Amino acid sequence: MKVNFEQSLDVFEKEAHGLALMAQFSPFKIPKVFHQGRIEDRNFLLMEYIGPGRPSLGYWEELGVGLAQMHMATRPEFGLDEDNYIASLPQVNNNRSSWVDFFIHQRLDPMIGKAYYEDLIDTAFLKKFQSVYPRLTNFFPKEKPALLHGDLWSGNVMQAADGRPSLIDPAVYYGHREMDLAFSRLFGGFDEAFYRAYQEVFPLDQGFEERIAVYNLYPLLVHLLLFGKSYLPGIQKTIQRLL
Repeated sequence: MKVNFEQSLDVFEKEAHGLALMAQFSPFKIPKVFHQGRIEDRNFLLMEYIGPGRPSLGYWEELGVGLAQMHMATRPEFGLDEDNYIASLPQVNNNRSSWVDFFIHQRLDPMIGKAYYEDLIDTAFLKKFQSVYPRLTNFFPKEKPALLHGDLWSGNVMQAADGRPSLIDPAVYYGHREMDLAFSRLFGGFDEAFYRAYQEVFPLDQGFEERIAVYNLYPLLVHLLLFGKSYLPGIQKTIQRLL
């Protein structure tokens, strides 16, 4: 059972929806949700217990192949039929036909605006950040929307009791699949066997390595808002590079 004291009454409801969506379109072990709700001042989510287990032989390859399969789930527009959360922060998922439009207006701008409102950045940096938006117009490869985990770092990947990969704590939406892969590299990255297996099943366009830092502006903004200014230099470095 997960419990929190967040004022948002639907935070675990949205997590349950994300888990169900991943279970529908991926081969991973996804914890089943038994119930979610609120008792007095606490939200709760009651789920199937996963693990612990040791990685099976071929664990990283299975994770790469499984993520590629999940990313093949698509729909006409980027976004989702509802807003949700990334960690405790609201995540806006209004549907857009263009990835760059979605990335700017549903991912970057809400977070940089919140950072300004909370005095984590000054006016000068807000304007500098927003000035790079036109440079992103032709920056990303054209692709169909893909079902993303949305918060794909090592802490949200577990080994089930049988050693197979399991995904937890999603922030799902349909976005550019390179977002998940870039996020996976932010805090040390996964085993290289994961990336090789993914590439064999669902190859990326050339130049992905040069795009990683731009995709990761979003998770870095999330960490700036959650954990403070120690994450600002990484954002500043990427913005300076774009300018």
